[in-house]
Amino acid sequence: MPEGKFCNKTPITTDEQLKATLNDKGGKQYYEEMNHLEVDSEKLWGTIQKTMKSRLKTWLEICAHCGLCAEPCFLYQVNGRVPEQVPSYKIQATLGQIVKKKGKVDNAFMQMCMETAWSKCTCCNRCGHYCPHGIDMGVMFSYLRGLLYGQGFVPWELKIGAGMHRVYRAQMDVTTEDWVETCEWMAEENEDEWPGLEIPVDKVGADIMYTCNAREPKHYPEDLAEAAILFHVAGENWTVPSEGWEQTSLSMFAGDWECCKDNVANVYAAIERLKPKRATGTECGHAHRATVIEGPYWMGREDGQPPVPFLHYVEWLAEALREGKIKIDPSKRIKEPVTLQDSCNYVRNQGLKDVTREIISYLVEPGYFVEMAPCKEHNYCCGGGGGFNGIGKYREQRNMALRKKMDQILDTGCKLVIAPCHNCWDAIRDLEEEYEIGIRWTFLKPLVIKMMEVPEHLLPKDE
Repeated sequence: MPEGKFCNKTPITTDEQLKATLNDKGGKQYYEEMNHLEVDSEKLWGTIQKTMKSRLKTWLEICAHCGLCAEPCFLYQVNGRVPEQVPSYKIQATLGQIVKKKGKVDNAFMQMCMETAWSKCTCCNRCGHYCPHGIDMGVMFSYLRGLLYGQGFVPWELKIGAGMHRVYRAQMDVTTEDWVETCEWMAEENEDEWPGLEIPVDKVGADIMYTCNAREPKHYPEDLAEAAILFHVAGENWTVPSEGWEQTSLSMFAGDWECCKDNVANVYAAIERLKPKRATGTECGHAHRATVIEGPYWMGREDGQPPVPFLHYVEWLAEALREGKIKIDPSKRIKEPVTLQDSCNYVRNQGLKDVTREIISYLVEPGYFVEMAPCKEHNYCCGGGGGFNGIGKYREQRNMALRKKMDQILDTGCKLVIAPCHNCWDAIRDLEEEYEIGIRWTFLKPLVIKMMEVPEHLLPKDE
């Protein structure tokens, strides 16, 4: 059967295709077409031969099937500890079989692989910390997702998400004009309370270039305003680019390898054009991973680094507090039990565990911060990472996945959770909506704004 109108092996590259696929509500026709999608075994095996390097081959071969990756997997824990949820089983039963059979697999097998890759793994990489051979299942599942995407077996929402990046250079339909107008709007909206507040666009030679998550200008423009307010109070010489402002990568979740590189190239082009001394991004874990950790390698940069030092937001904020650019009013420090969600992507995968706790030391009265158990690089995924939050087909599995984080939070006794990551914030919000455990959740920006001392010269003047 020919490829479907919506479900096919071709990426979405036009606004017309994007809108048509969006109008297939819930992917009803998309998934029906998937049932008839033929596997191009020759192309699949050819892709593996070209792209599977010695590291992945070695990992597949040296797995001792010891099971030490089982208990570290939160999905194994919340799903009755069945063998089918053991990370080594999941990868050997999918990628391992594709390789063993040299790509000669059928539609039903590929749909099983799709369900495994997107509903039984968030690529959180926790299991790799406990593997005696250092096998990184997150990398292996990311590779599997790429093979599946190339054959058209990808969840409807992520086919759309990667298409958004290709069409709009953002994970949502935010045009350059929309973005610039939002920057102007947020500056005007807050200028009475914050005299002199600006969101400079395309300023060359600034000390900081700021990038964000497209969900912010689309749905949470106040987050952009909060970032501007904190830069304003800190006295930063900063800018945002008119092009290359979007730091996230739903294409990384989808396995659209080509688009992953294009996303990073867009941000790096903005850096080359505006020549900032440094860059920083918003409170988003996967955006940082895509642009700063993985991005240099996708771009073929031999030093493995972005064009300029690129900080996660927690690094910039900790620095601003440490250097006294932002000062906290001691009387406004949090005086209730509060806990912290460690993002997999910048804590486990870049080691920023101590930076977040340095920020906590400024914001929380001593004795009120309660660590989750386990915490730091050993913390569990929020339950919504790797695209899991946004896939309707697997919502039931995602809601089950939230239970591990729910138990961790309940064990702390805290009602307030600080979550400096968009996916974590979303998952914890959904956790509360689903299980109603009576918690609140927040990013860092609004907390700091409520608690900081504002220099007199930045206060509104009396009429």
